Amino acid sequence: MKRIYLGLAIHNHQPLGNFPWVFEDSYRQAYLPMLEALERHPTISVSLHYSGCLLDWISERHPEFLALLAKLISCGQVEIMGGGYYEPILSMIPDTDKSGQIGRMSGYIQQQFGRRPRGLWLAERIWEPSLAMVLAESGIDWTLVDDTAFKMVGRSEKDLFGYFTTEEQGRYIKVFPINKQLRYSIPWHNVVDVIAYFRENASESGERIVVLGDDGEKFGVWPQTAKLCWEAGWVDDFLTSIENNGEWLSTIKLGDYAQRHGPAGRVYLPCSSYDEMLEWSLPADVSEQYMELKRRPFGDGDILNNLFSGYWRNFLVKYPEINRMQKKMLAVSSRVHRASSLDETDCGIEYLWKAQCNCPYWHGVFGGIYLPDIRATTFTNLIKAENCADAVLTDADQRYRWQQVDFDGDGHEEIIVEGEDLNLYLSPAEGGSIFEWDLRKHAYNVLSTVSRKPEAYHSVLTAGRDTHQQHQDGSGVRSIHDGVKIKDGDVADWLIYDTLPRSSLVDRFVDRQVEMMDYRKNAFEDRGDFAGQPYLCRIVPGADGLKIVLEREGALISSHSTCRLALSKNITLAHNDGSLKIDYRFENTGDISIDTIFTGEWNVNLLGGGRNEAAYYRVAGRDIADSHLDSSGEISDVSRLIMGNRYLGFELELEIDRQLTIWRYPVESISNSEAGLEKVYQCSCVVILLPLILEPGREASFNYIWRVIE
Repeated sequence: MKRIYLGLAIHNHQPLGNFPWVFEDSYRQAYLPMLEALERHPTISVSLHYSGCLLDWISERHPEFLALLAKLISCGQVEIMGGGYYEPILSMIPDTDKSGQIGRMSGYIQQQFGRRPRGLWLAERIWEPSLAMVLAESGIDWTLVDDTAFKMVGRSEKDLFGYFTTEEQGRYIKVFPINKQLRYSIPWHNVVDVIAYFRENASESGERIVVLGDDGEKFGVWPQTAKLCWEAGWVDDFLTSIENNGEWLSTIKLGDYAQRHGPAGRVYLPCSSYDEMLEWSLPADVSEQYMELKRRPFGDGDILNNLFSGYWRNFLVKYPEINRMQKKMLAVSSRVHRASSLDETDCGIEYLWKAQCNCPYWHGVFGGIYLPDIRATTFTNLIKAENCADAVLTDADQRYRWQQVDFDGDGHEEIIVEGEDLNLYLSPAEGGSIFEWDLRKHAYNVLSTVSRKPEAYHSVLTAGRDTHQQHQDGSGVRSIHDGVKIKDGDVADWLIYDTLPRSSLVDRFVDRQVEMMDYRKNAFEDRGDFAGQPYLCRIVPGADGLKIVLEREGALISSHSTCRLALSKNITLAHNDGSLKIDYRFENTGDISIDTIFTGEWNVNLLGGGRNEAAYYRVAGRDIADSHLDSSGEISDVSRLIMGNRYLGFELELEIDRQLTIWRYPVESISNSEAGLEKVYQCSCVVILLPLILEPGREASFNYIWRVIE
């Protein structure tokens, strides 16, 4: 009789910074029901993975879950897979941290469950060839990679019913291919059809194994799946059908299969992930073309087996904000390990590893980099790690330290200023703008923002079409990968793209008739060539502080004239103050009069989305009709504005040297999520408007200061 093995590998994870209710709902809707289902079906064997972030939460909130899990492990029904403790994308982090995070997870599993894991779950199944050596040297025997990678090197579907060996510099590991058809059919298709697929691929030798490796959240957390999996009983029906077909279909733990059966061959895999991740990593226009190509009919469909796209590291190109966050992580890692070599404490290693959690370093169906709370948590952990390391490395009497270095690998030097109270990251090449301002005491980056970018799924709005694809089983339940739906009905009205990063200290010049809504929707002409253009930069240390001088001579261009303007902006960082004092000087260096509005733009993220009652604007002596940080409006004749968040525990006070008009509005991206297209708050934009009239040869100046109030 023909037989086949089924390897079930289920991955469970919640990112650091996610809302507590998300953890709890996921636990009750997916994680606990799955263990209870396994308890009801004791002949079913599975390989389970839980990230360290999730295990920490479970240990604190539901220790009884760990007791049930330990019971299933001890009776041989479940094996636990290892991984990086805080679910990092391993190829993204230094080798020392790769080994450290894997070792930390293996040690936890050994202590908690009495056995050391031999298998490893790759975060987002992102594979690069160099990982083979790191995994082998960390005591890992096997891992899983999507079948896409195998098809990239010419392996066909019929070849992928086993595991393969691969190596790097003579260090070998075993690699199981994850079956994409199973990912798309479980739990979406009828159980009968899934069982039929197993029967079709059974063999006389009985050596074959088909592997499902996928997220545990698809069994209850993804839209409509709680009803499908548990109320309608899909999971129990599936497990019962496996039991009823036990004479030819057997579940097996992947570690047991690797021990008892030989490899299907040797393979060298390219850089890869699951097909959707590779697609998401493409530039938006190319990704849209790729999706359209996949939707075309190709007769027998063979072309799809040779249609591949993307590379995960392209996220570092597609989203400059991800690149800068990752480069900061690398710099902090170097500092932490340098400090650890001088001191017996961890010097911030735990915070560093937390900051390597993969979720804000990419974007696909889920929010990723677009989720401000998760992004903020990453920066908080990076700053805490930095603080710990600097306590060992830095002279207590040293004030501000600065360096001019190509921090983000864009070919231009950035200015990095570090002090006891703050860090400031500036880009002279990008208009002399500031892209990171860390309050070190509060471990918070107030400029953690993301610009509004084109995404391939925006084509649903621009083309006015629905990309939903109904499953053939008629269940009416769709996978989150099967199309795009709309959550917020007005998202098409807010499909706005930024031409520059959402940095701060941005200098623009607009016509007097430009209104706030024009500015907010990027429906205006910047008459100057200052924003996004290179500034000359010099650093002037002084007894009272550090001064950063940024200068550019440019033009103001209108339909009938071109004016020359020299702009200088000085940033003064006072010692032990934490404030930013900004001094502007404008000089008309041409022979034509200037009559314009200068706009000084700041993009501040104090987690003000969702009408957060703790996040507010405040103006002394004024009643702001709507003071939420995600509100919009114009405030005239004002010289002082306060932004705060009671949860964060500080306020930012903006004080201008005269009364001017200030615009404020939320910057919201149109992002895809499990629930559909929705507006997601990224930051609050504050724009200072300065009327500027200058005759040839004349100068003008003004200044303002940002203070941190605790």
